[in-house]
Amino acid sequence: MNHSLSSSQIIGRYALTPTAELTASGSYTATLSIRSGKGSSSHDRVFRFIPLFLTSAAAICFAIEQGKSYLQLPVIPA
Repeated sequence: MNHSLSSSQIIGRYALTPTAELTASGSYTATLSIRSGKGSSSHDRVFRFIPLFLTSAAAICFAIEQGKSYLQLPVIPA
């Protein structure tokens, strides 16, 4: 059974949406969506991270921190 929790943040022109998903083993995985633009000119990149976390809060925190570090780069990774 999968459960997910989410918490979004707006940083400049980007919307960061981290998600923590409960795995069958009871740990959590982290996913991050980085979205920019509006309507037909919007762009969304989704990242899935390998580490497993003991809590959903830890997974969400990790995803947000990764997103913030990506926004410091000249180009967001593909």
